[in-house]
Amino acid sequence: MITMDDIIREGNPILRQVAKEVPLPATEEEKETLKKMLEFLKNSQNEEIAEKYQLRAGIGLAAPQLGISKRMIALYLDDDDGKHYEYTLFNPKIASHSVENTYLPGGEGCLSVDREVPGYVPRHARVKVKAFDIDGKPVTLRLKGYPSIAIQHEIDHLDGILFYDRIDKDEPFKIPDHVFQKEQ
Repeated sequence: MITMDDIIREGNPILRQVAKEVPLPATEEEKETLKKMLEFLKNSQNEEIAEKYQLRAGIGLAAPQLGISKRMIALYLDDDDGKHYEYTLFNPKIASHSVENTYLPGGEGCLSVDREVPGYVPRHARVKVKAFDIDGKPVTLRLKGYPSIAIQHEIDHLDGILFYDRIDKDEPFKIPDHVFQKEQ
């Protein structure tokens, strides 16, 4: 079982490396790692398990956060409408994206960053992601809103980018360009 002790923190050089593509078919070890990554996310969102093992809640995890420089991510979250998203992906890449941008008003956090970093993180409002599932089958995901933000955050990890790299250093709370506010 993956715990917070397994997650590497900012300052570790592996978080700044561009992760390597996973040759497909993936090895059993790589598939098992992806399953454990998803299990961690589920456990971290279960209050009882999270408290017992001192897990910080997470919705996404990338292999570099475990010290594994491979293009593998897991996501486990619900969107604003309560729709559930659960993915274990090899070699995800953004195939296309909207001109419209979005951001989380409360900012972003990261399991590898043990401090709050205030500011808006501009993200594409919609993305089309091509990847391979745990069985090596090609998948195309069309995501918007919260799931879109989450997958972009994890793909950034594969490219050695941390969320706060995207915050405007001079004006951290500047609303990103091309954002259309939705009414509350």
